[in-house]
Amino acid sequence: MAKTLTLSLGLALAAGIATAAEIEPTEVKFEDGALTQSLSGQPGDAAEGRNIVGNKSLGNCVACHVVSDLSEVPFQGEIGPMLDGAGYRWSEAELRGIVANAKMMFPDSMMPSFYKIEGFIRPGKAYTGKAADDTFGPLLTAQQIEDVVAYLATLKE
Repeated sequence: MAKTLTLSLGLALAAGIATAAEIEPTEVKFEDGALTQSLSGQPGDAAEGRNIVGNKSLGNCVACHVVSDLSEVPFQGEIGPMLDGAGYRWSEAELRGIVANAKMMFPDSMMPSFYKIEGFIRPGKAYTGKAADDTFGPLLTAQQIEDVVAYLATLKE
């Protein structure tokens, strides 16, 4: 019985260590603009990240960036750098930092901060004409950031 209890406790502790908790937007710690630790504690899904990057209702990355892999998405932007080769140019930690808050690495960037909830003025509550309140969350969830990073890491050429 004691061996079983010890084994069960050890497995439970190991599982708890392996599954990191989500990092809240206000707790994110950048290192030279990069984020070495996963925001969600879970691996990203590159297929879902591709959907987020190309979806004009989610990440809408294609409003500013061209991504050759998303040739089916019309009217891609030319404001930001082309994302082809992003996985070659930047590490996973750098990509995570750029997507979460590009201004930490590139202070003059026009890119929105996708994982930030304070330190700026919001224009209002969801285009209702009402003042912003405390219910605003980040533009993307921690897992969506990880999914986008997983996708961008696949863009090697």
